[in-house]
Amino acid sequence: MESEPEDVMSDSPFDKDPFQMTVEDVYDISHVIGQDLLTINKEARGASDIVAGLQFKIVRVLEVLETLVNQSSLTAEELKMERDNLKAEVERLLKEGSQPGQTDIGPDKMIIDLTDPNRPRFTMQELREVLQERNKLKVQLLVAQDELQCYKSGVIPPPEDHIIMLENESIISSPRSNEGNKEKSSVKRLFSFKQEK
Repeated sequence: MESEPEDVMSDSPFDKDPFQMTVEDVYDISHVIGQDLLTINKEARGASDIVAGLQFKIVRVLEVLETLVNQSSLTAEELKMERDNLKAEVERLLKEGSQPGQTDIGPDKMIIDLTDPNRPRFTMQELREVLQERNKLKVQLLVAQDELQCYKSGVIPPPEDHIIMLENESIISSPRSNEGNKEKSSVKRLFSFKQEK
């Protein structure tokens, strides 16, 4: 009797990879186990209650196995369909991309419509340089405006380097220093008038 189960086991789904099992394999396993239980039940008449309890447990395990195999085969089928759909999509995209007149565009490339009047005309580096120069000029303008405001309010006297000597040795200065010269000359006149008397 033992030689018969070995022959059955060599052809049986017990030797299959669990991930390759189908529902038919589960039915074959169920059939083999059922035959073994019948044999045990016939030979050991006193153990029929034990065999019956074991039989219900085995049936439950086989039902769970059948459900798992069904889910696995459905998932595998869905994955195959998804793979086929993705292959078809890739082939379609490759055909569209290989049409004449189109260039290969990589992730670091940008498409620019040359007829667009609002298209970018400068690189990012050029724009950065222009913005830095603009900011520098703004700072210089603000400093010059602050300085001018201080001169106008009289907080800062004009520096002496504003006086320029010409070839004929006449002195030209800023309007403020000219007022000082007029005051000096009128003061000199007053003193010269008193000295004459």
